[in-house]
Amino acid sequence: MLERFHVPAADEVRVPDQALRATVENIFMALGIAADDARQGADVLLYADLRGVESHGVSNMLRVYVNQYREGKLNPRGEFTVLQERPSTAAVDGGGTLGIIQGPKAMRLAIEKARQTGAGIVTLRNVGHTGAVGYHAMLAADQDMIGVSLTAGGVLVAPTFGAAPRLGTNPIAVAAPTGTKPRFLYDAATSVVAANKLVLADRLNVPLHGGWIAGWNGAPIMEDAYLPPRDQYVMLPLGSTREMSSHKGYGLALVNEILCSVLGSAVPAMLDPDSGSKQFLAAYDISAFGDVDRFKASMDEMLETLLQTPTAPGHERVIYPGIAEEEELSRRLRDGIPLHREVIDWFTQVCDELGIPPLEVA
Repeated sequence: MLERFHVPAADEVRVPDQALRATVENIFMALGIAADDARQGADVLLYADLRGVESHGVSNMLRVYVNQYREGKLNPRGEFTVLQERPSTAAVDGGGTLGIIQGPKAMRLAIEKARQTGAGIVTLRNVGHTGAVGYHAMLAADQDMIGVSLTAGGVLVAPTFGAAPRLGTNPIAVAAPTGTKPRFLYDAATSVVAANKLVLADRLNVPLHGGWIAGWNGAPIMEDAYLPPRDQYVMLPLGSTREMSSHKGYGLALVNEILCSVLGSAVPAMLDPDSGSKQFLAAYDISAFGDVDRFKASMDEMLETLLQTPTAPGHERVIYPGIAEEEELSRRLRDGIPLHREVIDWFTQVCDELGIPPLEVA
């Protein structure tokens, strides 16, 4: 993540990952979620925090989930129901619970189908927030497959030339295994910036970068500015303006909407903002296309070539998608996860309200 989103050292509290995981599981179970689902939800959140993706970890998302369950917007015991199925495909209803719980189940179904047919594709509808979509894609990479995870949901981003939101941030993730190199993982929103990063910037009281949002009339704000009130801005597609190729981000967001919503017999969010999140999850068994070891060797060779690319002035190295997160994972497993003091205070409050043990900090 960009430096501006990191917790300032003066406000940072380091928390061991296992302590944080245990508390998140307890919070989910106190909300009525089954133990296995609570572990799955906590694993997706900790995946983000351990890799430095605070925008999708406990700091930003857990309190949102807690409020949604308390308000009855999410079903703590939502069932995973296969609506339609063929050997390599399935359409699933998530029962109105979190996508971080049902998404991994859908990807595992896609993986099982890929083992049988070479490729498995599952659409998932009627779920809450899907978390860091790279988590779902990586489940396939762990099984020597290429994983694809797309999400659509929410109405936050204006189309190119538009002055009203019509699309979600609609992220795309693709993961692939390697031999000795950190695995490849592309995980990015089709908007200029993930919506959760706006929340982080607001909490940390840091300005947004120019080109991330537009004013209420759709005119891009191209200078650094603090986040305005919610009804005074819209998010922009990847590219910011037509001259900077915003039509590409807009088009990709629509691709997600088609594959996640329309293909899965769900209603796009622009037609029904309360229709929840939807996912398109695919697994491609590498052995169905060629030799797995050769694939991994080729990946290593390609990625090493990228790492050896001469650098432009002012830059130390070239990296590829996934490597920085793997490096951060090692550091945070060793040193703990940095949380803002405000987040620690929230944990103290919610644990007391739910009658569960408090979060243990180092």
